[in-house]
Amino acid sequence: MSSIASKPYSMPIRETNADRDPAALALNALVWLLGDGARADRLLAMTGLDVPSLRARAGDPATLVAVLGFLEAYEPDLIDCAAALGVAPAALVHARQALENA
Repeated sequence: MSSIASKPYSMPIRETNADRDPAALALNALVWLLGDGARADRLLAMTGLDVPSLRARAGDPATLVAVLGFLEAYEPDLIDCAAALGVAPAALVHARQALENA
């Protein structure tokens, strides 16, 4: 078996719209975040949300601000998420700021 075939491969999502909607960016960050069980558990513990309330309020600006704030609080996650979404980490920070000020 080839060593390439034994390694997982994930293609990063590449951002093509620099003026992306902050809520859409935050939702994509949430999807990325929930893709890792330990990270998702940490989000729930830190925000006080449970799975049903997260599902019900996933599109709520306050929830999206909390998600982006969670990523900002741990720089490695912020950088990894930004890379997976194909944006600069600052784009996630700016999205949080825009949602807070909306």
